Amino acid sequence: MPDNITEELVVVLSTKASFEFKPLFDIILLNLRERNAASGGEEMLRLRAYEKLQGLVSQGAVHREVTGVTKKYKGVAARMAVLRTEMKALRAECNQRARAKAAAAN
Repeated sequence: MPDNITEELVVVLSTKASFEFKPLFDIILLNLRERNAASGGEEMLRLRAYEKLQGLVSQGAVHREVTGVTKKYKGVAARMAVLRTEMKALRAECNQRARAKAAAAN
């Protein structure tokens, strides 16, 4: 299954802007709510988003800049492009399986 939080992180961090976690999470939460994909409590969603963000940092897809106590995150353009392509392919494959399953049920 495609991961909605990671998809939103990739979309937002594919821009040239850098974000602190709080504004980044606010954007992701808004996008997930618009897609009706935000389930569970906001705190749990925040923890999952932070965990996914740290995973992207460890993969080298996101650069973390620490200035004093402030941490800013910015996507690495080349890696973000690869991730977006992988996410689109995964989403298309999942949608195709769902359509095939629905067709088989009818």
